[in-house]
Amino acid sequence: MDAQQLIAEGKLDAALAALQDQVRKDASNAKYRIFLFQLLAVMGQWNRALTQLNVAAELDAAALPMAQTYREAIQCEALRGEIFAGKRAPLVFGEPQSWLALLIEALRLDGEGHHQRAAEARARAFEDAPAGGGTINGEPFAWMADADQRLGPVLEAIVNGRYFWIPFQRISRIECDAPADLRDAVWTPARFTWANGATTVGLIPTRYPDTRAGVDAGVDDSLLLARRTEWAEQGPLCGYGLGQRLLATDAAEYALMDVRTIAFEGNGAAEGEGEGQAAGEHG
Repeated sequence: MDAQQLIAEGKLDAALAALQDQVRKDASNAKYRIFLFQLLAVMGQWNRALTQLNVAAELDAAALPMAQTYREAIQCEALRGEIFAGKRAPLVFGEPQSWLALLIEALRLDGEGHHQRAAEARARAFEDAPAGGGTINGEPFAWMADADQRLGPVLEAIVNGRYFWIPFQRISRIECDAPADLRDAVWTPARFTWANGATTVGLIPTRYPDTRAGVDAGVDDSLLLARRTEWAEQGPLCGYGLGQRLLATDAAEYALMDVRTIAFEGNGAAEGEGEGQAAGEHG
C-alpha cells in the first residue's frame, strides 16, 4: 500500500515507512523529499522534517521559496512549545495591553503548577479584553475567541518568519486558503489585513501546540492530521486543545480548516499598530 493511501487511513507510521522506502529507491526525486518533509512535520519530527526540506531545495530550485517559508515555520514550533510551557513570552503584535499580559502570565503560572492563580489571571484577562463583532464565512458573530482557554481573543500566527500572538482587535480581515497539501494540517496559509489597512501573508498553526504529546500519550493519529479536536485539562481549571484549532463565536464553532474568511467590524488603526516585541521586554 502506498503512503498516500496509508495517510488517508490515518496510519502515519506505516506511511512513513512506505515513503522512506520510495526515497531510498529514488533519492534524487525532489517531490518525494517534499512529501517526506510534510509527513514528518505532521508527525512533529521537526529536525528530520527540516533536513528533508533542505534536501528538496538543493535538488530543485523551484522549491526554494517554499523551503524558506516552512524552514521558518519549523523553527517557530520549538518556540511555541516553550511559550505554552510558560518558559518564554511570545512576541505580541501591536502595543501590548494589560489583559494580554495576564494571559501570558497565566501560562507561566500553569507551568509552575499554580493552576488556581493562572485561572484567576485568565478570568481577569477575559473580563478586560475587548469584544468585537464581525463575520466568519459570511456568518455574523457578536464575539469570537479561540476555543482553547489559553488563547481566547488571540490568534497565533507566523508573520515574516516570526511567531506572534495577535489580538483580534489588531486584525481587520483574514482570508484562509482551502487545504490543498498535507502540510496544511500543520500550518494554514492566510492573508491578513491589519486594522491600520496594511496587508501581509503568513501562516496560522492549524493544530494546538500539545498535539504531539497527546498522541504520544495514546491518542490516535487523527489529531496529528488535524481531522478532529479533543480537549484535555491543564490542572482542574483550564481546558486546552489537541488537534485542529477551533474558533468559537456566540453562534457556533468553526474548525480552522473550514474557515475561509473572517472580517472584524470596527477595528480601525490603533496606536502602536504593527509588529511587536516580546511582551516581557516591552518598555
